Amino acid sequence: MTGNFFYFLTFLTLFAAIGVVASKNPVYSVLFMILTFFALTGHYILLNAQFLAAVNFIVYMGAIMVLFLFVIMFLNMREDTEQHKPLLSKIAAAIAGGILFVVMIAALKDVDTQMKATAVFDSQIGMVENLGKVLFRDYLLPFELASVLFLAAMAGAVMLGKREPGEQNRF
Repeated sequence: MTGNFFYFLTFLTLFAAIGVVASKNPVYSVLFMILTFFALTGHYILLNAQFLAAVNFIVYMGAIMVLFLFVIMFLNMREDTEQHKPLLSKIAAAIAGGILFVVMIAALKDVDTQMKATAVFDSQIGMVENLGKVLFRDYLLPFELASVLFLAAMAGAVMLGKREPGEQNRF
């Protein structure tokens, strides 16, 4: 039963992730991303990581993705009104992508890819206390880099939402 549910969640995750990338409408992309996070929450529950499942469900699905959806709908992006991005924006995006790549490499460098027997599986690994110990002892640098990346994303959102002098409301 658990194996079939795992395969269903995996299929749903891959389908929704491909939908995020392949969808041309940004609103549909956000909806596919919410579906991806929903399936990942199911994976966390299967791994007995209830805290991560709750955080993923509340923070990512409940707050961040809904905020993304509102921002996309607020910006009212259309192909005919979209301007070409300046070189500085492209450089900033490349730097942010590079930081994200470094964070991903740092987070995945110690991953054990060998299959472990279910008898050896520690059911307390996803609990809050163990998660905090591992996060602040072994993964402090990726955690700090991720926080800097989130700060840069918030500054970018403020810059996108800021009106230029003389700009009128389009709505």
